[in-house]
Amino acid sequence: MTTTGRRALLTAGIAAAAATALPGCTAAEEPGPRKPGAAEVEAARVARAEAALRLRSVTASRSLLERYDAALAAHPALAPRLTPLRRSVAAHTKALGEGGTTVRPATAAPSPTATATASAGATASAGASVPSPAPVAADPRTALNELAAAERTTSDTHAAALVTAPPEYARLLASVAAAGAAHAYLLTEGARA
Repeated sequence: MTTTGRRALLTAGIAAAAATALPGCTAAEEPGPRKPGAAEVEAARVARAEAALRLRSVTASRSLLERYDAALAAHPALAPRLTPLRRSVAAHTKALGEGGTTVRPATAAPSPTATATASAGATASAGASVPSPAPVAADPRTALNELAAAERTTSDTHAAALVTAPPEYARLLASVAAAGAAHAYLLTEGARA
C-alpha cells in the first residue's frame, strides 16, 4: 500500500467515525416534544386515579360532616353526644384529603349559615357539585338513626375503595371505615347499653 492509500484510508475512517458521532450529539439538542416513556405514562395514570379516589373519599366524608352539622343545628340537645363524633369525622375528612386534595378543616360545630358558606366554598374549590345534606328528622331518635345510616354508607364507601387504593392510603381508608362503623354503633346500639 502506498502512503497515499494509507492516508486516504485513515482520513476515510476518521470521517466515518465523526459522521456517526456527530449526529448523536446533535440529536439531543434538536428542539421538539419528547415522548414520555411507558413508566412515565403509567405513573401519570396512577397519580390521576389516586387523586380521583382521594376526591371521592373526601367528598363522602365532607357530606357526612355536613349531616352532623345539620343534626346539631336541628337538635342542639344532642350536642354532648354528637360533638365528639363530629370532631372525629372532621379529622378523618382532613386526613383523607392530605397529599392531594384540598380540604377545609372544620374545628368546631359551625352555625347553619357558616356551614352553607363553607359547603359552597368547598364545592367551588372541588369543581364538582355536592348535594346538600338530607333534611333532619324532627324526632331526635330518628335523627340519630339517620345519622347512623349515613355513617354506615360512608364507611361502606371507604371500604369499597380499598380495592383500588395504594397501600398507604388503603390503610387510612380502612381505619376511617372502621371508625365509621364504630360511630354507627355508638349512635344506635351504644345508646341502649
